[in-house]
Amino acid sequence: MLRLDDAWVWDSWCVDDGTRYHLYYLQAPRLPRADLRHDKARIGHAVSDDLRTWEVLGETFGPAAAGGFDDLAIWTGSVVRADDGSYRFFYTAISTAGHGLRDQRLGMATSTDLHTWSARSAAPLVAPDRRWYKTLADYPDVRTSGPALETVSETWRDPFALRDPDGDGWHLLVTARAVGAARNDDGVVGHLHSPDLETWTVLPPLSSPGTGFGQLEVLQPRRIDGRWVLVFSCHPQEMTPERIGRTGEFCTWSLPCDGPLGPFDIDAARPFTADPTLHAAPLVQRRDGSWVIFGFHNLEDSGGESFEIGDPIPVTLDGDGYLVAAAG
Repeated sequence: MLRLDDAWVWDSWCVDDGTRYHLYYLQAPRLPRADLRHDKARIGHAVSDDLRTWEVLGETFGPAAAGGFDDLAIWTGSVVRADDGSYRFFYTAISTAGHGLRDQRLGMATSTDLHTWSARSAAPLVAPDRRWYKTLADYPDVRTSGPALETVSETWRDPFALRDPDGDGWHLLVTARAVGAARNDDGVVGHLHSPDLETWTVLPPLSSPGTGFGQLEVLQPRRIDGRWVLVFSCHPQEMTPERIGRTGEFCTWSLPCDGPLGPFDIDAARPFTADPTLHAAPLVQRRDGSWVIFGFHNLEDSGGESFEIGDPIPVTLDGDGYLVAAAG
């Protein structure tokens, strides 16, 4: 378990450098109310040999200087190793010049040691394309005051980077919302492609809306024992009543797929029932080839507090290809 006495800890992702596991996580000071943490988010870094006992190395990445597109807070992302041996961190950025937490952008930074990051983006990688993805322009009241502002965002975050399976560059899977779809029914797998990790092109989503999910957060396609599965998170309050009626209130979801780029039939998603409130939880392969999942627990709306990273849960795929807790 990883818990900080002086900070909230929530979304996380993990990188194995072949020697140690590197855990990155959102952290913010323990304020009077947990919902105030989002615009204070920074990236913490810890390392482990066993995914249970963590050595905390401290903050590894924070906002840029005033005036940057990422000068307010840094949110969830992913880390990959580039062809030149360096590591690239793709992150979600929030700006003081935007619309608060609703104005989400994508950035990138580089490291050779997985802790000190340089060459950070001077501008967002690429904005959502309005042909396929909702932007703030789709919400006429976005510049007004009032509670309605809390229900909308230019959702463009949680970039998950992966190599093209056929060697054609790189892809980012992004949490996004589809144009023309209803609230809490508009979540889709956003898609970007790059030949070189530098120049990015926005492509149509890899899934369709209308599946009862408002957001597909922290997307992860993984190959477990020769089969591909997509895992994502969604808060129950961001699901339609119909979806909740079909499958219940859970936070982590999975579905079988043909490969890391889908196609993704989100309507077929099933919950990870072994831990109903587990949220933003990375899937990590251990050195023996087995897989585990771990993360924080979404207890905030019920008045609970679980801003810490729990111990790993061994997982596998069932006969239909869905993520389940491993026996024993």
